[in-house]
Amino acid sequence: MTTRDDDGQVDVTTLVNEIQGHLLIAATRQEGQEAAARFTARLDWLTSGQRAELERQFAAEHLALAGASWQRTAARSAELRAEYEARYRRLKRRLTAACLTFAATTAPLLVLVLAPLRR
Repeated sequence: MTTRDDDGQVDVTTLVNEIQGHLLIAATRQEGQEAAARFTARLDWLTSGQRAELERQFAAEHLALAGASWQRTAARSAELRAEYEARYRRLKRRLTAACLTFAATTAPLLVLVLAPLRR
């Protein structure tokens, strides 16, 4: 469901994500139905009712497997994001500390080196 901000405007990013999700599900359903039809085409001994039921179950299983795969991918993506954000924060702290150390040690040295030139 799309969200609206305080002005009643639809959040475009959320809307686009929802549309993409619906399109992805529709494409996956179509893939499942096509795969089911290819599978049952080889089973010429099936009645039309059996074929339709097998295709329905096959397509449903295909969609369920795709959904499970998407959930695993999303979970792993969240794990990686958290890991990389933690690494970035550590790197940022180390770089800040290195810059501060450099500035703290270089400034007094510059004063000592440049002091004779000021006379």
